[in-house]
This record gives sequence, structure tokens and C-alpha cells, in this order.
Amino acid sequence: MSAEKLDALFGDPRDPDNPVGYAAVLAADERHEMLAEGERLLEAYGMNAEFVPAAYGGRLVRADRLAEVQRALWRRDPCLGLGYGFSSLLGSVNIWSAGTHEQRTKAAEILLGGGRIAAAFHELDHGNDFAHAECAAVPSDDGWLLTGRKEIVTNLRRAEAMVLFARTSEVAGSRSHSQFFVTRDELPADRVLDLPRFPSSGMNGVQLGGLRFSDCPIPGNAMLGRPGQGIENALRAYQLSRVVLPAILVGPLDTALRLALECVHERRLYGGVAADLPYVRAALARTYADLLAVDAFCGVGLRALHLAPEATLLYAPAVKYLTSRIVLDAFEDLRAVMGAQGYLREGSYAMFQKLVRDAAPATFAHISRSACLVLILPQLPRLARKSWLADPAAARQLFDLGADLPPLDFDQLAVGMLSGDGLIGVLAETAERESAGSPVGRFAVRFRDEVLALRDQCAALAPSDLTIGASPEAYAVADRYTVLLAAAAALAVWRSDDRQQEAALLGILDRLSGRLGGAPVLTPDERASAEQALFDIAVERFQDGRLLDLSARHVSG
Repeated sequence: MSAEKLDALFGDPRDPDNPVGYAAVLAADERHEMLAEGERLLEAYGMNAEFVPAAYGGRLVRADRLAEVQRALWRRDPCLGLGYGFSSLLGSVNIWSAGTHEQRTKAAEILLGGGRIAAAFHELDHGNDFAHAECAAVPSDDGWLLTGRKEIVTNLRRAEAMVLFARTSEVAGSRSHSQFFVTRDELPADRVLDLPRFPSSGMNGVQLGGLRFSDCPIPGNAMLGRPGQGIENALRAYQLSRVVLPAILVGPLDTALRLALECVHERRLYGGVAADLPYVRAALARTYADLLAVDAFCGVGLRALHLAPEATLLYAPAVKYLTSRIVLDAFEDLRAVMGAQGYLREGSYAMFQKLVRDAAPATFAHISRSACLVLILPQLPRLARKSWLADPAAARQLFDLGADLPPLDFDQLAVGMLSGDGLIGVLAETAERESAGSPVGRFAVRFRDEVLALRDQCAALAPSDLTIGASPEAYAVADRYTVLLAAAAALAVWRSDDRQQEAALLGILDRLSGRLGGAPVLTPDERASAEQALFDIAVERFQDGRLLDLSARHVSG
């Protein structure tokens, strides 16, 4: 099975008779339902096998392959992507990371049998503040008694099993909570109540549910790991999903950009087509640069899960934080180009408004952007002092997207302080290698100088700036750091792939440097040339029926 196979099963999205085409997807969205034909298609494909490690009978071996298949699905319908299967990944990664052999076998049997595993972490009163979650489990004679609520959990009512996050100690700190893996039939019906479905403004078909537990017994062997390891388990396991989800969102953005390209070449304005307008071409070129930046950054993050798993505690939240902002901004830029067509729920471009609505919750779901920065901040002073501009760049293998990888090993994902930062090392090496007068060389110097400034700012951070109570200035430091990581990833990916054009790289670096502020690196003529080249590449790929991401593979629509 592959992304190409899934594309073929979905067929032509523009075919009105296609039961999983745009017309059917939009009709299900209007009814606030999951696309039933889509779920049947995914069941026949065996989508749940993508979430199960190969050692337990599934197809999960490479994180980048997992992301590629999910991207193919989300490109057609993000609601189906989240509601059918990805929510099961969010639950099951905790089992692959911390579960016993028996627990993993049980989870694999559920998923490979077509079942679902929900991730029951969220409580409305606490959001991402898991350390203060109130749903509690207390010891009983033969297990645990669970009391409290879980809310806004995808597929909770439909799931055959769930991973529960519950308080197991009244002592404050990171050891106060644990995880439990239970099946729904293990919960007495009179001790658990399904809450009404939570309506949402995006992902209309996804069933967001909740549960209320009242002294609900759960088995003594249900705990994942040891008591008090709930937060640690989540920090380790969710390193995978915090990179995979941003990589997936390239799919909906790809579709939205393709719709915009189609629209501007058909829409008549001022005696010509909209694509004739310099503003329109520039806006689309910049959005395309953003898509490529996200793809490169995510691609490196996915490979780091295999090749540098000790670093993904830092790189995963950095990817999730920055790419979510870029994707949201890109959709808004496209909406400005689409005009009224970007809001219509009927017609040739109605799919666009659904993609915008569906992408918004996906960018902050699972972990908020501010929570990502909280994970990054404690690492920065040590790295600034000991690693930045001192350690060499990471091995080229990290940036050779698509090259061979060792199997994903959840046991290698770690929680702790990093000793090195091979991505930042790319910026220093590029600044030394490239001609100082070339556009790429000027960008490299600009980013290297930003590292120097950031190093001084990190040295001045107070202890309180490394916590959730950090100052706005400290959050800004972490924000700028993520931009530098993305720039390093793009530079190294382009160096490793001769197929990519330098004009596209210049467009990416121009967009990223713009997020740092300061004087532009490119001259007006250089920027105009890069943006025209990006626009031409996008149009050529669109007309040739190829994806706009770095793979540029052919698709049916």
C-alpha cells in the first residue's frame, strides 16, 4: 500500500459521480457527518495498519511514509483524515511508546480489526495544562476507580478503546498523572456517561465527544508504564505526532493552492485573467514558498525521528509551532486572492472554504503553539552557550529526503536536555561555504548573525523565562529560533537535492527572513525574479497534474 495507491482509490475529485469526490465530501460536510463512502474506502485500504508498527502486524516503519500516506488522505478531506484514523494514532503512540507487549498486542488487534483508539486527555477547564487535569484515578482492591470528565475528544463515542490521562497523586509536579489503556467494554455502563457531541466550526463531520466517570472501575493492568509517568510518556510519544501532523497539513494547503491557481486562470478581471495581475502572481508565489518551507522543515523533522531521536524533543515542538503559523497565514493569503470565491459553499471552488475551516483547528489541535514554545525555552540557554556556531552541522543523511532510514524505534525517543544542535550548525557552515555576495550567501550571513544575537539574548534569560510564566520577550526568542531551524532545514535540503531550483530556495529564505524583521536580503529585482520563477513552477506542476510539494509526483486531481 502507498500514497499512490490511495490516490488511485479516491479517483478524480471533480467527477460528480465519484462517491468520494469533492461533491460528496462537501455534502457530508453540510450534514456535519463523516463521509461514509470514504470510511468504507479507507477500511478496504487498511488505513489503520499505517498506525501499527510492523512488529505487531502493521505497516508503521518510517515516519515519512506515514506522513505521505496521511497527506494523500488529508489532501482530499481533512475531516476524513482526522475522523477515520489519525485520532487513533494520537491514542496508540502512547501504547507503542510505554505499553507492555500484551498492551501493544491488544492495541494492534483492535486497530487491525478496524477499531478505534481515542486519546482521552483533554479537559475544557485545563486545555494543554495537563499537569492540572482533574480527572482522577484512585487505587481500589483490584484496580483503579476513575472519577471526572474528558471533553472534546475525537471519536470518543465511536472508539472501541481509549488511552486515558488521569491524576494519580495529589502531590504537585510532573509525576502527578498517569496513563491508562482501557477498552470501552471494560467500563461498566452505569459508571460512565457519554456527554453530548461538541459542535465545531471546522472539521464538521468529526465527532468530538466527552465522558463523565463516576467511581468507574478500570483494570489494575491498564496503566501504561509506571505511576506518575503520564506526562513523560506523552512527551516522548507525541514527538512523532507533533511532526507528522504538520507534514500532513501540506496536503490541504497543496489542494487549496491548486484551487487558487485554477481560479486565477479562469477568473476574468480588467480585460484579462486574474493571473495576469502582478499582485496575484506574487501572492501565489509567496504561498508556494511557504508550502515548500513547511515541507522541507517537516521532512527534516520526520527523518530526525529515526536519525537523531534525542533531538526531536526540541525539533518536534519547533516544527509544530512554526509550521502551524505559516499554514494559517498561507490560507489567509490564498483567501485574499480567491476573493468571494474563497467563501462560497457551492460552485467550482467550494472545496476551498472547507479546507480553510478544517485546517484551522488542525493547526492548534493536540498541542497549542504557546505550549510548543514552553517546551523549547528550557533548552535554549545551554545550546546557545555550548553548541551554537561551535558544533558542526548535522550529517547530510538527515537532509536527504526520501533516502533510506532505519526502522522507527519508539524506545529511542527521549526526554531530557540536549547537548548539541546540528541544524543551527548548518547556518554557520553555509555562511562559510557560500560566496558572501551571492543571494544564498547573503541569506546565510543574515541567519548566522541572527544566531549570534539570539545567543546573547538566551544568556540573559531569567530562570522564570524558562517556564510557562516566561515573559513575552522570552517567547519571542523561542519564536525566532524556530525560524532559524526552518531556514537551516531548507538550505540543507536544497543542497542535498539537485532537482530543486535555487529560485525556489531564495523565495523560501526571503519569506523566513521576513519573519525575523530587518532589512530585506534580496534586491527588488532579485525578489521579483524569484517570485516569478516560483509562480511559473507552480503553474507548470498544476497543469502537468503533479503535486506542489517537494515530491512533485503525479496525482489524479
